[in-house]
Order: sequence, then C-alpha cells, then structure tokens
Amino acid sequence: MKSNIIIPETLKVGFQNRDDTYTKKLAYVIYYDHKGVLRKEASWNSWRNKDIPDLSLSNVPTSGFVLNKKAGGYSSGWNHRQTYIRVYDPRDFEFEISVFNLLYILENTNSIKGKGLEGEFVYGWDGKELVLLPIGSPDYHEINSFNKILQDKNFVKTKDLIIGATYKTKDNQEWIYMGRFDSKDTKSERVEDGRSNDYWNRPQYKYTYHKISKGKYHFFVREAEYSWGEKYKSLLTLKSLGEKFIDVVSSECVSNYSDLFDWLERQTEYSHRDESKDEWVKFPFQEFENHVNSKKFRDSHWGSEFKLYSSPDKRETIYYDINSKQFYNTGKWIKEKMDYEKIYIGDITKVFNQYSPVYKNEYLENGKIYRRVN
Repeated sequence: MKSNIIIPETLKVGFQNRDDTYTKKLAYVIYYDHKGVLRKEASWNSWRNKDIPDLSLSNVPTSGFVLNKKAGGYSSGWNHRQTYIRVYDPRDFEFEISVFNLLYILENTNSIKGKGLEGEFVYGWDGKELVLLPIGSPDYHEINSFNKILQDKNFVKTKDLIIGATYKTKDNQEWIYMGRFDSKDTKSERVEDGRSNDYWNRPQYKYTYHKISKGKYHFFVREAEYSWGEKYKSLLTLKSLGEKFIDVVSSECVSNYSDLFDWLERQTEYSHRDESKDEWVKFPFQEFENHVNSKKFRDSHWGSEFKLYSSPDKRETIYYDINSKQFYNTGKWIKEKMDYEKIYIGDITKVFNQYSPVYKNEYLENGKIYRRVN
C-alpha cells in the first residue's frame, strides 16, 4: 500500500437513509486536513440527508468493524457502478470500501464469522478514495510516521536548503535540491500574418514564440522508476517553497550530484534551445541497422513502417513487408487501384545506400546536447 496515505485526526460523517443496510443508514465519511480544511465538503453536503444529524469523530484506532456485503458492480445503460464492500463501523453506521482495500485488509488480518474483523483500524485517504487501514499491517508504521510529520507542520524553509540534500514532500516523494537558477521558458504570441483570404475576409493569424527568463527558481531533481523497471528523472522548479517540503531525508550531498547536474544542464528549463547549433550526422551502417531493428514499428497485417531523414528537410516513410522480408517505399498514386504503387528497395543495406539516412543532434544555448532526433 502507498506510504503517502493521509490519516487525519478528525472525521466528519454524513448519512442517507438506506433500507439495504443493517443500520438503515449509509455513511459518507470525509475529513479535516492538516490546515483544518474539510475536504470534499461540497460533494458531501450535496449527498447527505441534512435531516439526519452528522457526526464528528476522532480518528483513533478502533475495533469492532464487520464486513457486510457487496454493493454496486453493475452497468445499466449509462449507469455504471463499481463494486464496493459495505463495512459496519461499531459507532453504528455503514460505509463502503473498494475491493482492493478489502484484499489488503484480509492480507493483514482475519475476518471471524459472527465477530467481524480482528484488530484495530483507522480511516485513511489515498488521494480521494477512503481506505480502512489495519494498524497491525506492516505499512502502518511508515504511514503513521509520515502523517505525524505532516501534522507537525515543520515545513522546510528556503534558508535551510542545502545543495545536494534530499527533501520529502507532502506527497511523500523525495527530491534532491540542485540549486537556485534562472528558469527558462517560451511565450507564444498571436499576430496577424497579413492574409485575409477566407470567405468572410477575416484576418489570418500565426504564432510566434519568444524565449523568456522567469527569474530565479529553486531546482529539484527526483529519481524514480516505472512499474516495468525503467528508471527516469523528473524536474521540479519552485519560485518559493511554501508548504511543499515537510522533512529533511538527508542533509548529506548525494553521491551522484555531478551526474544529476549534467542531466539538469540538458533541460530546457535550465537553458533555452539554440536552433542554430543543430547538427545533422550521417548514420554509421551498424548503428542504423540496430536502430531499425530496435524500433517499435506500427504493425498491421501486411507489415510495419518507420520513418527516416534522408536530408535535413526530407523525411521518408519506409515500409517493411512481412511476406517478402523486404523494404519498400510508396511512389505514384494509381487511381484504378486507389492505392500507391509499391517501389521495392530491397534489404536494409539497399535502404542505407539509397537514402544515406541521417539523424539530428539538438543543442541548448549552453552548448549541451538536448536530444537526438532520428
């Protein structure tokens, strides 16, 4: 389970009359956040029956919860309702949790027939979704520690920032502080281009883009990993910290700070693009062959396609025929066949020799390479 689940101190409970519940009333539970703001108050007020008094409860570990029954899980026309599980709260109301939440509960505690769920629970929120969290679960300690830090409101101040140190946000993400730099951006402007050749003789417009500097910002880098294992980096720029960071994970400079700074120098927020530095490079054959073999082609029943630059101002579309194992291009449109004529090229060597493919290196104003465009 995520470790950035919010465990509030105070709950607010509203009700609707429901004959299909054990208590004859179904609850909608919301909470006060660390600023004292009642979250989701508008939807809560529109849902609840105001004739039934609401409750304010302390979100303390409580035992005596009982699984009731499944709710939802149907689709009728435009009426779609996900499957939820009704749970009885010992304070005499029922509410709903997700199937995922139920599976997590059953992984960490027992449901005893006639007695309910073993152990004590607290209410938590994963984004907008309510979760019932067993305090005996292995994740609870980490989640509870995170919430205590959040509730203490000891936010990191600008004067305390250390280059290369690691800080934790309210979302429980860890960011490395890189320093304070001019933040770069582009601004679009719509201008008339002098044409007025449409039916109503209206002026035509075009967009121009201007490079701007937004002033000094704090730059942070985050290293993370996709679910499939691929690693990536994210950039965060802040004019001021506000209440973004709640804790210092480590005041020591990370060991790979120089590598992270090299990555930062290649971002357009750090330095503007410089089109005058663009460089066109001819593919070495082996590299081109590896590039073609590794590309994720757009597949169909007859083959796949890829695009290549044969010169800075010309991009070709090359097709690969599954049956003949050969490459071809499209030529003249044949009206009778309502299709393009296939012009076979041959194998990858012939493609390379005929088109002399090139790729482009794009650079920033600071001289760092921004990206390679194949």
